[in-house]
Amino acid sequence: MTNVCCIVEGAGEVAALPVLLRRIHDWLTPALPFPRILAPIKVARDRFLNRPDEFSRHALLAAAKCGDDGWILLLLDADDDCPARLGADLVARLGAAVPHRRSGVVLANREFEAWFIAAAASLAGCRGFQLGPQPVPPAETPRDAKGWVKERMPRRAYGPTTDQPALAAKIDLRMAHANSRSFRKLTSEWLRHMGADPAAETAA
Repeated sequence: MTNVCCIVEGAGEVAALPVLLRRIHDWLTPALPFPRILAPIKVARDRFLNRPDEFSRHALLAAAKCGDDGWILLLLDADDDCPARLGADLVARLGAAVPHRRSGVVLANREFEAWFIAAAASLAGCRGFQLGPQPVPPAETPRDAKGWVKERMPRRAYGPTTDQPALAAKIDLRMAHANSRSFRKLTSEWLRHMGADPAAETAA
């Protein structure tokens, strides 16, 4: 069984990313053995990115957890960084830190919640989510994607640790794939490291 060890920056992603990856597996790679998605490693973004010792320590921990046959998925919010430039830098740094492990990097542009915007039409009624009269913006344009989601849950306070996994369990994956380039990056990394045919992405 393949182990997948994720590195994330938010408590919400600790709970939500495994939910999302299991659904992606069921959608794109159902014929493959179900992987063991390990509890993600949570990092403090600034220290992780700016202190080489912190970066190396967490990368080595993920490498030890996933084992020889597993792989590491690093997921961070792009925030105001250029996803292509930061992504390329992180790929190089992760490869240098743990050359003995397969690894992939995904930057949610701009935040994890952008994927909820990409599939907003599928979330109506979930956890009190309401679309409202305004058109849904392009998924990766709002700087504060988390705030956009909060505004559409007026009857409750949006809590990433509880609401992110619930929304991740509900979103239409095909819709998110169609409307978010960074979500397509996530699915392509999944197919690549699971050894699946890349054509599965376009055929699904």
